[in-house]
Amino acid sequence: MFYEMRTYTLHIGKMQTYLKHFEENGLPVISRYATLVGWWYTEIGELNQVIHIWAYESLDDRIRKRAALYQDPDWLEGFVPIAFAMLEKMESKLLIPADFSPIK
Repeated sequence: MFYEMRTYTLHIGKMQTYLKHFEENGLPVISRYATLVGWWYTEIGELNQVIHIWAYESLDDRIRKRAALYQDPDWLEGFVPIAFAMLEKMESKLLIPADFSPIK
């Protein structure tokens, strides 16, 4: 299994709006292409961040599915224009579980 951890820093005051928009307009679309492992937001430390982890079978699987997502009109027209306007910064890390990790 292969995981991607994404951390988005939102503009101040946009957390609740972003969460609602993602739940209603983003999650239904991206769920066609990736498996959500978990979704969190910060309240201590660096604030205004959402962290989400997605599972893929392999790096090739991730590349193929993300390419398909980026062609989906529901994503491009229904989610991205509103969501991306609320983002200050985006970060993506590809995570590969160690042999001893309980999550594989």
